Amino acid sequence: MDTFLWGALPYIAVALLVSGLVWRYRYDKFGWTTRSSEIYESRLLNIASPVFHYGILFVLAGHLMGLFVPASWTDAVGLDEHAYHLLSLFAGCAAGFLAVVGILVLLYRRRRNPAVLRATTRNDKLMYVVLLAAIVLGLVAKLLHSSLDSGYDYRSTIAPWARSLFTLSPDVSRMADVPVAFKVHAVVGLLLFALLPFTRLVHMFSAPVQYLFRPYIVYRSRDPRQPAGSPPPRGWERIDD
Repeated sequence: MDTFLWGALPYIAVALLVSGLVWRYRYDKFGWTTRSSEIYESRLLNIASPVFHYGILFVLAGHLMGLFVPASWTDAVGLDEHAYHLLSLFAGCAAGFLAVVGILVLLYRRRRNPAVLRATTRNDKLMYVVLLAAIVLGLVAKLLHSSLDSGYDYRSTIAPWARSLFTLSPDVSRMADVPVAFKVHAVVGLLLFALLPFTRLVHMFSAPVQYLFRPYIVYRSRDPRQPAGSPPPRGWERIDD
C-alpha cells in the first residue's frame, strides 16, 4: 500500500490531470470556464470570492515553499528552523482559515439562492467537498502536530519525497514515519489534482493573455447632428467639433 500511495498514486494523479486538460481543451473549450453565477447574485460573491482566492493563493505559495525550497536555502537567507516553523504555523493557518471561510460563504450562497443552486452541477458539489476536505485536513494536521516551540518537520520527510517524484525515483521510505494526518491530507490533495480538469477549477490553468495584445476599443457617444441610421465615423476619420 505504501508503494502504491507514494510511488504510483502521484503519477496516476498527474496522468489524469494532464490527459484531462488535453481532453477538456480539445472537446470542451466552451466549458473551460468558471461558469460564473454572478448574474444571479453578486453581493455575497463579491465578498466570498476574493477571500477564497487570496486564501488559496497563499496556501499554494506555502505548499510550494515548504515542499520545494530546501531547508538549507532558508537557512542561507537567515530564516532558521524555529523562525520558519512560526512562519509556517501562523501564515499557513491564516491562509487556510481564509480559504475555508471563503468556501463556506460560497456554499452558503449556493444553498441560499435557488437560481445559483440550480446552476450547480454534480462535479461542482464533488469539487467543493474534496477542496474543503483538503484544506481542513491540512489545518488539522498542522495544528495537531505543532506548538509554539516546535512542530513536525515535514521538510525532512514529505518534502524530499515530493522532490524525488520529479526524478522518477520516488523515495517511498521517506513517508514511512509521517503522521497519519499528513498522509491523509496528501492523498486527498492528490485526488484534488486528478479532479481539477473535470471541474470549474480548470480555469486556474488559463489566463487572458490575448487581452494584452488586443487593439483598444474606443467608445464614443453619437453625434446628435449625425442623421439617424447613418453609419458612425471610423476611428481615422475626422470628427468636427
